[in-house]
Amino acid sequence: MSAEQVSGLCEQLVKAVTVIMDPASTQRYRLEALKFCEEFKEKCPICVPCGLKLAEKTQTAIVRHFGLQILEHVVKFRWNNMPRLEKVYLKNNVMGLISNGTQSILEEESHIKDVLSRIVVEMIKREWPQHWPDMLKELDTLSKQGETQTELVMFILLRLAEDVVTFQTLPTQRRRDIQQTLTQNMEKIFSFLLNTLQQNVNKYRRMVGAPQEQEALTTPQKTDLAQEPKAQANCRVGIAALNTLAGYIDWVALSHITADNCKLLEMLCLLLNEPELQLGAAECLLIAVSRKGKLEDRKPLMVLFGDVAMHYILSAAQTADGEGLVEKHYVFLKRLCQVLCALGSQLCALLGSECDVETPANFGKYLESFLAFTTHPSQFLRSSTQITWGALFRHEVLSRDPLLLAMIPKYLRASMTNLVKVGFPSKTDSPSCEYSRFDFDSDEDFNAFFNSFRAQQGEVMRMACRLDPRTGFQMAGEWLKYQLTSPVDTGPMNSKTGEGLCSIFSPSFVQWDAMTFFSESVISQMFRTLDKDEIPVNDGIDLLQLVLNFETKDPLILSCVLTNVSALFPFVTYRPEYLPQVLAKLFASVTFEVIEESKAPRTRAVKNVRRHACSSIIKMCRDYPQLVLPNFEMLYSHVKQLLSNELLLTQMEKCALMEALVLISNQFKDYERQKAFLEELMAPVAGLWLSPEMQRVLSDPEAFISYVGADNKITDPVLEDPSGLNRSRISFCVYTILGVVKRARWPAATEEAKAGGFLVGYMPSGSPIYRNPCTEQVLKLLDNILALIRTHNNLYTPEMVARLGETFAKALDMLEVEKNAILGLPQPLLELYDSPVYKTVLERMQGFFCTLYDNCFHILGNAGPSMQQDFYTVEGLATQLLSSAFINLNNIPDYRLRPMLRVFVKPLVLSCPSEYYETLVCPMLGPLFTYLHVRLSQKWQVINQRSMLCEDDAADDNPESQEMLEEQLIRLLTREVMDLVTVCCVSKKGVEHNTTAAVDGDDDEAMATEVTPPASAELTELGKCLMKQEDVCTALLVTAYTSLSWKDTLSCQRTTTQLCWPLLKQVLPGNLLPDAVSWFFISVLKGLQTHGQHDGCMAALVHLAFQIYEALRPRYAELKAVMEQIPDIQRDSLEQFDSKLLNPTLQKVADKRRKDHFKRLITGCIGKPLGEQFRKEVHIRNLPSLFKKVKPSLETDVLENEDGEGLTAFFEP
Repeated sequence: MSAEQVSGLCEQLVKAVTVIMDPASTQRYRLEALKFCEEFKEKCPICVPCGLKLAEKTQTAIVRHFGLQILEHVVKFRWNNMPRLEKVYLKNNVMGLISNGTQSILEEESHIKDVLSRIVVEMIKREWPQHWPDMLKELDTLSKQGETQTELVMFILLRLAEDVVTFQTLPTQRRRDIQQTLTQNMEKIFSFLLNTLQQNVNKYRRMVGAPQEQEALTTPQKTDLAQEPKAQANCRVGIAALNTLAGYIDWVALSHITADNCKLLEMLCLLLNEPELQLGAAECLLIAVSRKGKLEDRKPLMVLFGDVAMHYILSAAQTADGEGLVEKHYVFLKRLCQVLCALGSQLCALLGSECDVETPANFGKYLESFLAFTTHPSQFLRSSTQITWGALFRHEVLSRDPLLLAMIPKYLRASMTNLVKVGFPSKTDSPSCEYSRFDFDSDEDFNAFFNSFRAQQGEVMRMACRLDPRTGFQMAGEWLKYQLTSPVDTGPMNSKTGEGLCSIFSPSFVQWDAMTFFSESVISQMFRTLDKDEIPVNDGIDLLQLVLNFETKDPLILSCVLTNVSALFPFVTYRPEYLPQVLAKLFASVTFEVIEESKAPRTRAVKNVRRHACSSIIKMCRDYPQLVLPNFEMLYSHVKQLLSNELLLTQMEKCALMEALVLISNQFKDYERQKAFLEELMAPVAGLWLSPEMQRVLSDPEAFISYVGADNKITDPVLEDPSGLNRSRISFCVYTILGVVKRARWPAATEEAKAGGFLVGYMPSGSPIYRNPCTEQVLKLLDNILALIRTHNNLYTPEMVARLGETFAKALDMLEVEKNAILGLPQPLLELYDSPVYKTVLERMQGFFCTLYDNCFHILGNAGPSMQQDFYTVEGLATQLLSSAFINLNNIPDYRLRPMLRVFVKPLVLSCPSEYYETLVCPMLGPLFTYLHVRLSQKWQVINQRSMLCEDDAADDNPESQEMLEEQLIRLLTREVMDLVTVCCVSKKGVEHNTTAAVDGDDDEAMATEVTPPASAELTELGKCLMKQEDVCTALLVTAYTSLSWKDTLSCQRTTTQLCWPLLKQVLPGNLLPDAVSWFFISVLKGLQTHGQHDGCMAALVHLAFQIYEALRPRYAELKAVMEQIPDIQRDSLEQFDSKLLNPTLQKVADKRRKDHFKRLITGCIGKPLGEQFRKEVHIRNLPSLFKKVKPSLETDVLENEDGEGLTAFFEP
């Protein structure tokens, strides 16, 4: 290899790199140049000399960077095959580059420093400590040359810690060798880092003149300018040292951090007042104070509560805050706030433990400074302090501390301000807005944050009030009185609801809103904390009277008033004579209008008030039925009066009031009396529902479309709606039936039920059988409910969809709100309150169909728990359900199928007694599960094909957002189906089964990594019953195992852990066909191919594959044939695994080792994330073990080579 060869190649490479980086190059040129460079790196035998030549100081930064990249590539991919001397040559040259091959610290580009440190770390990962024992000494020597070299050494040490400890990007044995050697040398490393920091900081402060010495500096300006670069260089090294420390503080033994009387912590506190270094110092401090570990080891951290540390922390906070809003200072303030939070957590952990830690003398000072962050204009800082306040108020020792108790009124005062929703980034009406512009991208973003912040404050306020309930109540009372007497300020924006009314941003409303939340939190906690005779009843009743007498025409404020009525209602239990006044207030709000007799559609704010009043009445009747019972007649006549006017209330409001009456009627505790009342209550509904006209409309899709007006063409889509009344009649009937089925119940106590005539006998098991007073009424209406469901399902047939009028062509589509919820799009803030609920007749029609469909299924879902045996024994119920709810499913869209499964099928099955499994549940679920499997498979096939097709072929008539919606819907439907199957088939003992909340849950759950399925997942009685029927059994098994390769991580993980094995175990005793066994096993392996990149899924699927192989391999040799087809499988390893498995006499290896062996065998089919699929593998060889003999010190020769020559000579400096 001649120098000319190297020079010639280097010239070509420089040209190529220039072409790649030149923005003016054409794409073809650039690709050619790139290909030339990559091929050079892969194939050229003289990479090292070329790389070194390109990395010389005389080249441009881009070329030098490329040269160093070549060297890094050599170390990463060619090291194992390089001759020893070449390695030594490369290593010496790289160390030479650090020594004198870079520009000075202030001039050198950061990407050059970065790649240079990476090369050294890559060599360390391959050779230290065994073959390069003097590495640390060499770095130490380099650092003595000057700031430039010291900074690079810092980068090397930091990168090494990150690779080895934080990211663990190297094989286990090498990682262990390096980490252990680092730990052994940690004292040296740490004192080296500390000394570097101290020396450079001292030099820097001397040159710029530390703040306290500033006045004494009278030296001429000129020397300052000459010193400037030197000072900057020291400062740079200081910053690098802090960054490196941050990479070590996280994991080294705590003794290093607290050594020398906590010298490190003291230095960090000092640096908090050094503008250039304060952020790095705060980061280090935060990591140190957040350390977990043995309490005894953490005890020295309490030094930070001492006078000196507290002084530095607080003065730094005051200085940073005093500078106004500058991003750098604001970020620093956030870090300091986190430091104080972490300090509080350490105090809570140590105090009251065995460590005998006292409450610090500066605890009061700490609380004052912490409160300063809670009252800071930044909403983000305020929210950061909440968790720590909660921990302090909960702490068994601190919660009794007089200093903390004295803090409660101050904390509550601060909360009064913090609950006011101001600080939207787009506004300027509060000092918080400016800070929010740093923290939030949009008003929606801020709104979401603020709502969770407020909920968190509510929790903490309740904890504070547990310690001091009276103060909170007193403050709530004062604030409530103040709001009741304050004039309304609507602010610059008028509400669209009406002139002079508040919008959600109006100053008056945000105050009312905050006050209401405050009083609700505080009063509820007071009733929980104080004894009955300690409750300030008179004060409470006075407040209630003030609220009841307050009149307003503003819907947003009235809504707050109603919440306050509900919050103060418990006082009425002490003074029942106030109940009529409360009811009068609530009933007046049920019919609230801004403008009487207005024809314009109601805005959401108005609808909310009316709905709010209804739900307050229901809540009152649910929680205090005994209190309301004496006023039943008054309540009943009031409701009758409201119901007599068909247009006064919406159907939902009418039914809410009827539900309230039913709840009170449960208190009659007399079957005959309650039955007679329900008959009277439902008479109008029964009359309407069973009339010949209604029966005709409900059982004929064409008549139905015409009756509800969906076949019309309408010219004024906002005001004109001729069939509105017809629709509302149907809604009224359905709502009422639902309300009665949901609310009518027998008494909870068996004795009372028996005395009232509700008990009709006992089951063979001895449990009582009750009858529901509503049964007779509801069952006679059931046929028409089923007819309506059948008709509704038939509306989706193509010929019926064609009959919809021009205006209503999309009447059966999803509402925009539903779409946004599924796609996770936020609602525009103002629209929530100011716009009409349904803007057009089309939206109203969509809302009608959607609610009607859901409510019909809610009735069927509630019928089982409500009417029990009377419902399950209805003649031919299974056939009736199959011919109504499950008809025309092919045309029913996913968004309608989901609620059917969730609100009807699931509750029906869960509440069904086992006597009716054979007659009702199995005949219904069998065909349903078979159908669902076919449907889901087809849908997933479409989605998989779509992702395989190139974008070019995709037709434009299906826009991306529509595809996303369809895909998300099929995911949600899949979860719903798999959840239903799991609930029906598997009983999980000792594992919490959250059914509803998690169905739409985020995919985060899928990231749980350690998954060992609960050993006790057994089939339920129903599961066994279903598995006895061959076609259902096949449908269940095929659905469960096919779903493993559908692209929904959450569904895959749940099915794998909960469902697959119990189902398969059930059929193991029988004779499975070899093809079927292979298919189950292949399905799991396909699942691994699809989901292997997600740790949680991968662990669960590997476990399942292992279970299947262990259980079935002895009977089916076919499984081995499947294993042999796995890419890159090691045949001899498979033979070894197999022979151990098949030879029962051999001692069984531990489960974990067998499983690890199996996992290695199937690695070839475990899917990788896209980013790793085409990555070139890096192979780092293990070095001779460090652990074999007693460790000699690193200075002496560690190991002798087989050739007899010392390996230490390998890397001589």
